[in-house]
Amino acid sequence: MVLDRMPLDMMRLYGGGMGGGLWILMGLFWIGLIAAIIWLVIRLLPSSGAAGGAAPAATGSPATPRQPAPESAVDILDRRFARGEIDLETYQAHRAALITARGGA
Repeated sequence: MVLDRMPLDMMRLYGGGMGGGLWILMGLFWIGLIAAIIWLVIRLLPSSGAAGGAAPAATGSPATPRQPAPESAVDILDRRFARGEIDLETYQAHRAALITARGGA
C-alpha cells in the first residue's frame, strides 16, 4: 500500500516549480544576455564605411584610413590602354562612346 503512493509523494518533493514571474525574469535575462553579446560583437568588429557602424569623429585625425575613390570608366580605359591590353582604335572608340554617353564634354 505504501509502495502504491510512493511515486506521487516523490513527485511532490520537487515543489511547484518556478512561478510565472520567475519564467518572465529568466526570459528577460536571456534576451538581455543575447542582445549584449550581439551588441559587443558588432561594436568590436571593424566596420566598412557604407555598411554601418559609428561614423568617425571629425577631429582631424583619421581613425581609419580613407578608401580610395572609385575609378571612373574613362580612368579604367586609360589604364588598360597604358598597359597595352587594348589597341589605339579600340581605345579611341570606347573613349568616344563613354564621353558621348556621359554628355558629350
